[in-house]
Amino acid sequence: MADVSVDVSGVMSPPVDSPRAPFSSFLQVPTQIPDPKEWFSKQRQNVRPWLLFIQTSNFKTPPSIPRLSKRIMRNIEYFQSNYLFVFLGLVVYCLITSPLILFALAGTFYAGYKLNKRHQEKKIVLFKKELTLAQVYGLVAVCSMPIYYMVGAHGAMFWVLGASFFLITLHASFYNIDAVIAQGEDGFPLLEQV
Repeated sequence: MADVSVDVSGVMSPPVDSPRAPFSSFLQVPTQIPDPKEWFSKQRQNVRPWLLFIQTSNFKTPPSIPRLSKRIMRNIEYFQSNYLFVFLGLVVYCLITSPLILFALAGTFYAGYKLNKRHQEKKIVLFKKELTLAQVYGLVAVCSMPIYYMVGAHGAMFWVLGASFFLITLHASFYNIDAVIAQGEDGFPLLEQV
């Protein structure tokens, strides 16, 4: 065998980041919690017109299964804020039709408010250990769970989640987003990354 020499000297540069996966930004977990008021106002600004959202002439069956999955993703990205308000509407409907859950939530928030006021005046001590405000809120949440169970909040929660999932998936499956948006007009950055 002949000896082969390979020159391994020189300057190395760091590897270049590879392009992201198509849905990597969709699945990223935020590192800090956004301000709820700011986030909610941003979502309200991104709401698409409701007449466009429910326009019956745009409801068509998808031609194939691969097109169905792409249509669902495009609709979820395009109508994301509308779907959020559909979910919130179902939550409000559930609270209005289940007044015991509303009373239980009001009681939990009232207890949290009172304990917050007391915590500001003097620290709350439990088993000779001073509790932080987050621990106090956690204790209120844990103590509220049996009350929520007794008033049927678990059934309401699963009803809201199931109804939201069903309605949003039904709308996203049959709404023909291609009729509304020409390719490249209002880009879908999550779907166009490859």
